[in-house]
Amino acid sequence: MRATSVGPRLGLRANAAQFLLLVAVNALVGGLLGTERTVLPLLGEREFHLTAYTAALTYILAFGATKAVTNFFAGTLSDRYGRKPVLVAGWLVGLPVPLLLIWAPNWGWVVAANVLLGINQGLAWSTTVVMKIDLAGPHRRGLAMGLNEAAGYLAVAATAMATGALAAEYGLRPAPFLLGAAYAALGLGLSLLLVKETHGHARHEAATHRPATDRHHGGLSTRRIFGLVSLREPAMSSASQAGLVNNLNDGLAWGLFPLLYLSAGLSLPRVGVLAAVYPAVWGLGQVLTGPLSDRIGRKRLIVAGMLTQAAALGLIAAAHTFALWVAATVLLGAGTAMVYPTLLATIGDVAHPRWRARAVGVYRLWRDGGFAVGALLAGILADLAGIRGATWVVAALTAASGLLVAVRMYETHPVNARRAADLPAVLD
Repeated sequence: MRATSVGPRLGLRANAAQFLLLVAVNALVGGLLGTERTVLPLLGEREFHLTAYTAALTYILAFGATKAVTNFFAGTLSDRYGRKPVLVAGWLVGLPVPLLLIWAPNWGWVVAANVLLGINQGLAWSTTVVMKIDLAGPHRRGLAMGLNEAAGYLAVAATAMATGALAAEYGLRPAPFLLGAAYAALGLGLSLLLVKETHGHARHEAATHRPATDRHHGGLSTRRIFGLVSLREPAMSSASQAGLVNNLNDGLAWGLFPLLYLSAGLSLPRVGVLAAVYPAVWGLGQVLTGPLSDRIGRKRLIVAGMLTQAAALGLIAAAHTFALWVAATVLLGAGTAMVYPTLLATIGDVAHPRWRARAVGVYRLWRDGGFAVGALLAGILADLAGIRGATWVVAALTAASGLLVAVRMYETHPVNARRAADLPAVLD
């Protein structure tokens, strides 16, 4: 009599229905974020009359700091209580965000809304990442992350363009944020009624997990994991610093580039197009770069992506026309697409399934801390040297980050990685 396998099946084909549902849920997570990309910088300038760039970027600082900390706890909570409860909690926190932005009588309400948005994104986006890694298994992790991030950022792009058109037609409030209210309600409904728990898939993988890039088959304390991902383990810590710089770039693009384009005389619909092109290329590109990293490895894509972003930021700082800015934002999106799913896949390669959710949480703590760092740094630099000067400085930091990955990181993909005997001893 033939023995039957015990436990859930891993792989994208075996879990196609749930995987695609989670892709749709993450698109709604990204859509809620996208309601702010075009409208909120203009709201601060036109309705709340914020003149200092540092003050105007406080909402990104609040969002980034809150999301970073929430990412850290999302991994621990999803290991302790399961993935689905954390996802549902994220949507419950996100429900009031559009209403606060619609009714905000002062900028403090906007900052408070972005604290809630940071918690929503940290819980909901982090959990969809972990759930897709659970379902995909070790061999198609890059593809899984590419599809996850593509869905989220294509929704950011589509919503940024849609809200720009709505704002031009109906004003900055309330129309653009009603779209966000619909996203939050739909996301909560799908998560409650249709999404299934995936923690069992991670436990099943842990029981048979023997990749070349892992030396820990037992558990690790959260403190130990934090040290490995942040500093001690070369691949994971390289991914963490690159993720931080990547989102520093995104904070700059989100908070200041719409103001740069408006100051050059572009119309609001054209600003909406530019706000959408970058995440659209970013999102679509990840459908290609995620699986490409499964084929050629992680390191070279990360290095190339960071250097491409640096070149794109330099072009944005130097350009003065809509056509050049379109080209530069396409290049910026392409560079980000090379990096974003590949960094997550790197963490998934190295971390054992028993502590992978916490490792993803630590990585995302650093990565989304880049929003807060970017808001502070870009605001201070823009107040001192203008938006173009701030952009040149960030371009240089991005190039330096790519070079650091080239020097310090080793290849982590199981097919391309060095054998266990050659791995850094830091995991022993």
